[in-house]
Amino acid sequence: MLCGELQKKYQLLQENLHALGGVAVAFSSGVDSTLLLKVAHDVLGAKVIAITCKAPWFPARETAETTEFCRREGIRQIFIDFGLETVPEFAENQKNRCYLCKKELFSNIIKVAAAEGFSAVAEGSNVDDLGDYRPGLQAIAEFGVRSPLREAGLTKAEVRELSRELGLPTWQKPSFACLASRFVYGETITQEKLSMVEQAEEYLRSLGLRQFRVRVHGTLARIEVEPEEIARLAEPLVREKIVEKFRALGFLYVALDLEGYRTGKMNRGLQ
Repeated sequence: MLCGELQKKYQLLQENLHALGGVAVAFSSGVDSTLLLKVAHDVLGAKVIAITCKAPWFPARETAETTEFCRREGIRQIFIDFGLETVPEFAENQKNRCYLCKKELFSNIIKVAAAEGFSAVAEGSNVDDLGDYRPGLQAIAEFGVRSPLREAGLTKAEVRELSRELGLPTWQKPSFACLASRFVYGETITQEKLSMVEQAEEYLRSLGLRQFRVRVHGTLARIEVEPEEIARLAEPLVREKIVEKFRALGFLYVALDLEGYRTGKMNRGLQ
């Protein structure tokens, strides 16, 4: 049962989506975009499509989850293929990387949506996303892309609560950001490096970890996990297996961040 305030926000979200008449949702399988797509489909039915970007900086696991969700919910999905060559400056990994990526991505999403007869495009950022360095939101604003969750005043915690109420499996899914966010600004991003990070994080997932990041500093991999998991990763057998796996992937050095996981940690160097 939703509390009064969250119920009001949920109703506002539904009303705002209904007013669009139809919408193309940028869908990544994350907690936010999954809720947005679910509610949009509940409200608008066939007048909703999901548009998903396939790119080397999005893990195959995440893309597969988008396909399964749309299949299960009966939502039509369209894919757009991207490569590192699609946005030449992306690989340079400057502080405006996210802006350049989102600009190209939503430019293409809008074109595909228009070709399918949709004038409205929506994405899943929430109110809490305004509190971090997120240049991608600038590109979203420039294109007039709608952010229904933010417009309804929904926070991340409320998105999760509402997702649980609606029976979405993503309600407790760990937060995720594209693999490019694992690299220190200024370090060139390559297909090989992205693959190394993806495989390294898949290995940590196989150990039963939920919230983690593998940050890359040249040949060094810095592992962030929740503070309560740090002691476990420091256990001799676990530590040795991780080092062996990461060295096999191509990392020369492996470090465990004693502070633990923090979202947006790579942005500290911008302050």
